[in-house]
Amino acid sequence: MDNSTTINLFQQADDFESFPAGQIVFKEGQPGEVMYVVKEGEVDILIDDKLCETVGPGGILGELALIDDKPRSATAIAKSDCKLVPIDEKRFKFLVQQTPFFSIQVMRILADRLRRMNTLVN
Repeated sequence: MDNSTTINLFQQADDFESFPAGQIVFKEGQPGEVMYVVKEGEVDILIDDKLCETVGPGGILGELALIDDKPRSATAIAKSDCKLVPIDEKRFKFLVQQTPFFSIQVMRILADRLRRMNTLVN
């Protein structure tokens, strides 16, 4: 998946949060009020302590919490030192409205993750 479109939107963002390698970004079951765009570094996504994906620069994580307002479905742990740009619901809605390719990128990532999960289940 080409994340250059997403990272271009956030490359200059100065409102990022820094996470050292090994730090938990969020835990499965927690309420989620923000999603993140990876500005630098990598984040591992785990479900039931099993690695499902590693998200790198331009990738997103935690988006389901903004879409369906349910608890986190996965745990995210910084694989390396990373900088993540938090996107709250207000900013997410603004991006969806003002930047249609951001919406398409989020939908593509969701579709890709769903297909991978279907493959793991079958």
